[in-house]
Amino acid sequence: MNEIYSKAWCWQHRGEPEDLICKEYKIREVEDDEVLIKNTVIGLNPVDWKLISSGNPSWVKDQIPGVDGAGIVIKTGKKMKRIQIGARVCYHSDLTQAGSFSTHTILKGNRIMHIPEKLSDYAAAAFPCPSLTAWQAMQKIPDIGNKNVLISGAGGSVGYFLTQLILNAGAKVYITADLQHHNEFYKMGVSKAVDYKNDDWKNEIKEALPGGNFDVIFDTVSGNHASQLLDLAAYYGHIVAIQGRVDTNPLPPFTTCVSLHEIALGAFHRFASEKQTVQLMTDGEKLLQQISTGKLKLRDQKISNFDRLPSHLAEMKHTNSSYKYLIEV
Repeated sequence: MNEIYSKAWCWQHRGEPEDLICKEYKIREVEDDEVLIKNTVIGLNPVDWKLISSGNPSWVKDQIPGVDGAGIVIKTGKKMKRIQIGARVCYHSDLTQAGSFSTHTILKGNRIMHIPEKLSDYAAAAFPCPSLTAWQAMQKIPDIGNKNVLISGAGGSVGYFLTQLILNAGAKVYITADLQHHNEFYKMGVSKAVDYKNDDWKNEIKEALPGGNFDVIFDTVSGNHASQLLDLAAYYGHIVAIQGRVDTNPLPPFTTCVSLHEIALGAFHRFASEKQTVQLMTDGEKLLQQISTGKLKLRDQKISNFDRLPSHLAEMKHTNSSYKYLIEV
């Protein structure tokens, strides 16, 4: 194949999205277990601007950020014969490698998901980070059906998808979210929605739940916030911290015996086995199929073009919006 050149938004130093610089570079040859994807849509996520701000121990100048994307396979390694040239795929990339903020991305061939025929590239690019995170969070809890579940911060992309998954599993779901989202959640089937801006929201939601304590609590805010929800957990309950982790259990031993769980989707690139990776991608493709049939929904989208990627990401960072921000390549 002739040499291929790509354009990418490159990280220079810790700072703001607007500090990214667009550069052209020659794409290296793919390894035997890799594929080259020509991106069509890039999905923006909070982790993107957080890493641009804080950096990563493995990052050096001209690192290409971005974890989510969708596109077309245009080249495959020698061992990737099962993947066809022209296949439409989406992916969540390893944040320690060159990412999705580029016209092209190279990935391990076992870390892509095929897009259903009826699903747009926009929906596919919006899917990986928030939806696979929600899926992993739910998988932490065995037999979640019929349990009383609280989702704290359900208005974001992760919480929005997680709410649907857990309702579909048969659980009784309570949520905290901005008041503007309550009607939509009630239409989904949640039992009670409360506004987290209300100082008395804990008492409000406890009054709505017989017994006053939850079997499972999913928190999408922070590890510190998750630790403040332990008083809402039932005996042998679970706290799943999706943003950050609860480092130390503040509950006295041999009392309610609440289990603490952490979620780190991006860690699968370094720590998951081959079997676990294949299973996650298979699960992702099944979820994509459910989205294509309308059984599951994604957040509404706000789309901009590749040249405006930094400003679009900055807008997402500084706006408390429920839109899913996307970039058309």
